[in-house]
Amino acid sequence: MSQRIKNYLTEHTAVIAALSAELDTMTAMIQLCTQRLREGSKILICGNGGSAADAQHIAAELIGRFVDDRRALPAIALTTDSSALTAIANDYGYDAVFSRQVEGLGRAGDVLLSISTSGNSASVNEATQTATTLGMHTLALTGKSGGVLNSLADLALVVPSEVTAHIQECHIVVGHLLCDGIEQGLELA
Repeated sequence: MSQRIKNYLTEHTAVIAALSAELDTMTAMIQLCTQRLREGSKILICGNGGSAADAQHIAAELIGRFVDDRRALPAIALTTDSSALTAIANDYGYDAVFSRQVEGLGRAGDVLLSISTSGNSASVNEATQTATTLGMHTLALTGKSGGVLNSLADLALVVPSEVTAHIQECHIVVGHLLCDGIEQGLELA
């Protein structure tokens, strides 16, 4: 068991270190979100499974606070309204659970952050396509090959791993970096 733990931590460390190659993408994401929030737009976030939890986590850090006491920032996790999710899934199919919410809540200039470890989640990809149609800015956190989502988003960060757990670990690190960068960017404005 000790060797298994050591191997896991070694793999985790290597994947986290590889994120350094994505500094430009992370910086661009932070700058875009900060600018859009300054101009009165909001951030919508979606994902399934562990990525749904990440969406909620990131939205909570923005609505509440990450580190600094500051005004609440308009961020909505599209994963939290069980009545909307189940009604949409029942009436339109599961693939529409996020796109219908984007259609109802999103406006031109808003940001959609889509999270999918494979980049091939139909519900996340449909939401990204709907956001694009509405004139929203689209950001993606994905992994593996980037999947379809990689080509749908304006900016995509593809975690260089095939291991879902390591991809998710990196997504929350990037989510925290986004929150920190947004807080610092708004503080300096």
